[in-house]
Amino acid sequence: MEADAARLIGAGIATIGMGGAGVGVGIIFGNYLAAAIRNPAAAASQFSNLIFGFAVTEALGIFSLVIAFMILFA
Repeated sequence: MEADAARLIGAGIATIGMGGAGVGVGIIFGNYLAAAIRNPAAAASQFSNLIFGFAVTEALGIFSLVIAFMILFA
C-alpha cells in the first residue's frame, strides 16, 4: 500500500517538468518577439535558434512525461 502511494507521488513529482516546459516556451517566444521588435533585420537570422530552443524545451517536457509513465507502469 505504501509502495503504491510512493509510486503515485513520484510520478506526480516527475510531471513538474511539464509545467516548466510550458513556462520555458513562453519565455523563449517572448524574448524572441522582444528582440524582433528591437531589431527586425536580425529576426530572420535568429528564427532557427528560436525553433531549436522550442524543440529542446518541448523535448524536456515530453521526457518528464515519459519518466512519469515509467514510474507508474514499469
